[in-house]
Amino acid sequence: MAALTEEQSMIQHQAQSWVIKHASVQEFRNVRDGESDVEFSPQIWSEMVSMGWAGIIIPEAYGGSDLGYLTFGLILEQAGRQLSASPLFASALVGASAILLGGSESQKKMLLPGIADGSEIVTLALEEGPRHAPKNIDLTADSNADGFTLSGSKTFVCEGMSATSYIVAARTDGKAGSPEGITLFVVPADAEGIKRTKLNTVDSRGYANIEFSQVKVTVGAVLGTVGEGHALLEAILDRARAGIAAEMLGTGSQAFEMTLEYLKTRVQFGQVIGSFQALGHRAAGFYSQKELARSCVEAALQSIDNNDGNIDEMSSLAKCKVGDFLHDMSNELIQIHGGIGMTDEFNAGLYLKRARVLESSYGNQAYHRNRYAQIKGF
Repeated sequence: MAALTEEQSMIQHQAQSWVIKHASVQEFRNVRDGESDVEFSPQIWSEMVSMGWAGIIIPEAYGGSDLGYLTFGLILEQAGRQLSASPLFASALVGASAILLGGSESQKKMLLPGIADGSEIVTLALEEGPRHAPKNIDLTADSNADGFTLSGSKTFVCEGMSATSYIVAARTDGKAGSPEGITLFVVPADAEGIKRTKLNTVDSRGYANIEFSQVKVTVGAVLGTVGEGHALLEAILDRARAGIAAEMLGTGSQAFEMTLEYLKTRVQFGQVIGSFQALGHRAAGFYSQKELARSCVEAALQSIDNNDGNIDEMSSLAKCKVGDFLHDMSNELIQIHGGIGMTDEFNAGLYLKRARVLESSYGNQAYHRNRYAQIKGF
């Protein structure tokens, strides 16, 4: 567990109290049961922005506070505890990371201040199939005298309906499955030829399928270097993986606390069920899993802040370990609560549904076990 600075502890406590009061599971239910294509509350998002959360990793020169990824992770963890829906992760972490890592000075000046003040929602458009596969890109970007023409489709784009710009992974050369020939582009969401379709997902979030039909962009839309975008993409993804792991840690931790509370209060056979030795042992095991996952997540976020040489290794380790914990803990949450855990009126099912989506996002446990082994030379 990381030793937090006084400022980080203050931000963590502020986030914890604010999320419980203003962005609780009940607020998520209200959005879920509404009829908007945007699966978050604009009011809640505006308040998050006003507290400076959208500018946590953005340098002060571009309107942010430059407090780092570990600090951002503390906020994402608290949001994960209450299933708080917002573009905070998709735009302020993933989108901002893409611009910070690969953007030109003009791109940074154009987009980073808007991300920090909430006027821009920049999200990554990567996947083209049912599984996380960063090299399997078929969307083409054909060069011409004026720039490039993009044709193809993306699926499961996080905050795809509310985005003002997309970071699009396209292929300027080579074939799907090859790391060579990948180029990233910044594409305005209102560009001619873009069609977005809302997806109804099990976790009731703002995902969308995006179609690009002869979408024209200039050379200035290129993020990084033409044909050499794979390394940049993986660097962006590692930051996304560490960030989403922090949210997963919060979701799993809340599931643990809900389960623990039930063990302490549910009476059966004349005594609280937590007094049964078998259930006590299970709770102790999950506590150990939770703390191990926390150590991995915070280590990954710190490695990014320190610009260490093992960011890829630590991000995969964190995503895998917290994925194991969240998977098992969300199942246990339902099992311990029994029949009531299966009802929509009770929150357990919401945590289970969100857990399954988070596990598969940016690579599931199997993906990251394999990736970690490759990085370590096995």
